[in-house]
Amino acid sequence: QVQLVESGGGLVQAGGSLRLSCSASGSIRSINDMGWYRQAPGKQRELVATITSGGSTNYADSVKGRFTISRDNAKNTVYLQMNSLKPEDTAVYDCNAFVLSPGYYVRAYWGKGTLVTVSS
Repeated sequence: QVQLVESGGGLVQAGGSLRLSCSASGSIRSINDMGWYRQAPGKQRELVATITSGGSTNYADSVKGRFTISRDNAKNTVYLQMNSLKPEDTAVYDCNAFVLSPGYYVRAYWGKGTLVTVSS
């Protein structure tokens, strides 16, 4: 089994910054794509950003230029640096990882989420 544990959420004023972290542990041979998703109250979950094992990134249009996703493969950790935060960024942020097991099968795992609240 694999566990993803997020940290770094909290309350911040508009214009401020936060850095989210998500660390994977357990039966891991390697990790393919990792990403961050978010779900605001009353809305569907949406993609925020993804990053491949080689470092290629993809961002939602709403966060381009403000958020940066990165990863440390040695630590099985993905980060999300969030700058110039807006009230509309308020959501529960979940991390996701496609993990290659020691038995060579790939499975997607999710963390439990971390709440980000941006006050105006």
